[in-house]
Amino acid sequence: MPMNLSFQSKTFEIETLDLGGGVTEQIIRGGRNLFPLLPQAFEGVKQIGVIGWGSQGPAQAMNLRDSLTGTSINIKVGLRENSSSIALANEQGFSVENNTLGEMFEVIKESDIVLLLISDAAQSELYPQVFEALQPGTTLGLSHGFLVGHLMNVGESFPTDINVVGVCPKGMGPSVRRLYVQGEQVNGAGINASFAVEQDVNGKATDHALGWSVALGSPYTFQTTLEYEFKSDIYGERGILLGAVHGISESLYRRYIEEGLSHDDAFRNSTESITGPISSTISKKGIKGLYEAMGADERPIFERAYTASYPSAKTILEEIYDEVSSGNEIRSVNLAGERLKKQPMGTIDQTEMWKTGANVRSVRDEDNIPLDPFTAGVYVGTMMAQIDVLLDNGHRYSEIANESVIEAVDSLNPYMHARGVSYMVDNCSRTARLGSRKWAPRFEYQLRQEAYVAIDEQKELDNSLLDNFDNHPIHDALAACAEVRPSVDIFVE
Repeated sequence: MPMNLSFQSKTFEIETLDLGGGVTEQIIRGGRNLFPLLPQAFEGVKQIGVIGWGSQGPAQAMNLRDSLTGTSINIKVGLRENSSSIALANEQGFSVENNTLGEMFEVIKESDIVLLLISDAAQSELYPQVFEALQPGTTLGLSHGFLVGHLMNVGESFPTDINVVGVCPKGMGPSVRRLYVQGEQVNGAGINASFAVEQDVNGKATDHALGWSVALGSPYTFQTTLEYEFKSDIYGERGILLGAVHGISESLYRRYIEEGLSHDDAFRNSTESITGPISSTISKKGIKGLYEAMGADERPIFERAYTASYPSAKTILEEIYDEVSSGNEIRSVNLAGERLKKQPMGTIDQTEMWKTGANVRSVRDEDNIPLDPFTAGVYVGTMMAQIDVLLDNGHRYSEIANESVIEAVDSLNPYMHARGVSYMVDNCSRTARLGSRKWAPRFEYQLRQEAYVAIDEQKELDNSLLDNFDNHPIHDALAACAEVRPSVDIFVE
């Protein structure tokens, strides 16, 4: 059963979201109409330090600055001395001259709220110095639970005289910024976020976290814990968000070529179908709506692919969850650090498949990308298996819906559609890159060696999986989440 959580706010109105089946969760609905409440949420805060300029840093610094314009709260970016990112921060208006840019540890010392957005590897290495620089009563903010997992692994904890909160946008930093900008025309546009309160030493932690999320432009903010967040996040990026979609694409591309399609058509029916019409349909109509959008002759193809792929994918996804929850994946990421200093990761975009993809995208006709029912069955079978593993391990429906579906179809897949799955694999965080490279081949092999063989040899499949799919509570949860978020489309330059 999903864990039970509740919270109170001195600033924001709390709503109860009905997710169907008697399941309810508390949320904060966002929107620019709430920006005047931010000084109250941040009462006593003179400066928010945004530490790091990676994926989340630029977006969060700019969103916070824009949301707090006209208040007395200063947003100051903290970077390493001589960092190559200083010039990038300058381009966005953060500078030493206007007191919005400084050396990272100095910014940490002088800030009332410190948002630690440096890489996972850097957090594992630098956390003792960060903790030493934090002043008593400061609120430390994290946008990923990786550090919590690392501290659990090494048997250490946060300083006892600070607040520790998490606000974790369910999308890449660039999409956090792009959808925030859309919010100028559509109030509430943005990327959903989870929040967590790990420590509250002065009664301000919850409102600090909620104010942070509202200022980022989150359409709605739901509650989790930082432990559950890192488990679902690291698990998700090894699964359907990145590793699984990589493996599925590779397996289907090869299958379709073996069946006689041209290389271009094989790519269109596999990767293009996933990142294009399949993702777009799920975003607008939900997972079940994708199935219902198919014709009578396409549904049996979807059903065979689904029932064969679900159990194969779930075997790997259960293993991934075990590896993440035990701390092994975090250890693996940290251990990779020294190896990567000697031999950095290469790129995957040099193989024939990804070169074919670049050619296909260059002449793409969006209206003629096929919604391939077999591809849809494999993709949705994997997505539903991921959802069920999270449910089996007590995660809440909002977290599951956002980490396994909404983040995929509304944030990551649009970027993959614009630039390629290989681009995402080669340009995401080190933690995600390592996870995708490690687990994507497992999905590819498992599907080709087990699921596709079962289909080709016409083996008997478990049709009860279709009943479970039809009646699954995630459909109501997704519908409820969709009602909260304004209807906007991510745009990718």
